Amino acid sequence: MTSREIRLASRPEGEPQPSNFELAETDVAAPGDGELVVRNTFMSVDPYMRGRMNDAKSYTPPWQIGQALDGGALGEVVESRAEGFQAGDTVVHGFGWRELAVLPATRAQKVQSIDGVSDSAFLGVLGMPGFTAYAGLLDVAALQPDDVVFVSGAAGAVGSLAGQIAKLRGNPRVIGSAGSPEKVAWLKDELGFDAAFDYHDGKVAKLLEDAAPDGIDVYFDNVGGEHLEAAIFAFNERGRAALCGAISGYNGNPYGVRNLFLAVGKRLTLRGFIVGDHADRRPAFLEEVGAWVRDGKVKFKETIVDGGVEAAPQAFIDLLRGANTGKMLVRF
Repeated sequence: MTSREIRLASRPEGEPQPSNFELAETDVAAPGDGELVVRNTFMSVDPYMRGRMNDAKSYTPPWQIGQALDGGALGEVVESRAEGFQAGDTVVHGFGWRELAVLPATRAQKVQSIDGVSDSAFLGVLGMPGFTAYAGLLDVAALQPDDVVFVSGAAGAVGSLAGQIAKLRGNPRVIGSAGSPEKVAWLKDELGFDAAFDYHDGKVAKLLEDAAPDGIDVYFDNVGGEHLEAAIFAFNERGRAALCGAISGYNGNPYGVRNLFLAVGKRLTLRGFIVGDHADRRPAFLEEVGAWVRDGKVKFKETIVDGGVEAAPQAFIDLLRGANTGKMLVRF
């Protein structure tokens, strides 16, 4: 068999361009003992992938020029040489950016479908982004029922669930920022956010002050930069921030946060985290959030780009420009 895949052609300077990627065809090896061949049906593009395009040390290794990219994907097993898997099983795994993947069965997880819910949800609200929201809000930020919560990038896959978890846990006021009037309306009218604002409408610090006149206690940060600075101004004493991402600076020219000195007097906790460090919480996440999704208490959107693997680079570029509402996926 042959498969098409996306490889890194060059490292971007600033915003990634289509020329940084190349589409290639490759032979697919026969699976060995304990391996699967999976035909991908959906793949994920995620903001963290921008860091993997740089030749820099990080929590996950950089992509190498000339090699196939990788990331979250969902697909159907077409051949199995591993106990517990058979042709026709639907699995999630980390070998996206290609049509066919040969992988160890230990790197795949079977999908337990939920009636009325697309299996693609296991790349979004029930996958890594959803788990990130759950672990970050509950474990890292130590959410309490009386906390006022602010979520930046709240219309994305992670932020939209973080805000809903806070409301389902009984928090009195949840505020979100987003990048368009349509996204703001979705947060307030459908997801139950108490307030939301378009960060293009003025200085974020003033917009947040208007939305949270009594301050905030928890900040779930997907954006960094000016949003983080605004949150530090708005924090009440002993506020906690879960630092999940800083997409505002991923393409260069990061914003310099100028008010970190306030963290001392306010006794703030600003804690970065990687979701993989919380793997022991995944069963609790699937049980609790899976029930909310099944019962319609959690709502989610998917921005699906058709066109197969060759459409993935532009989908990724558009993600970094904020073109998605909810999870951005590429359908094969």
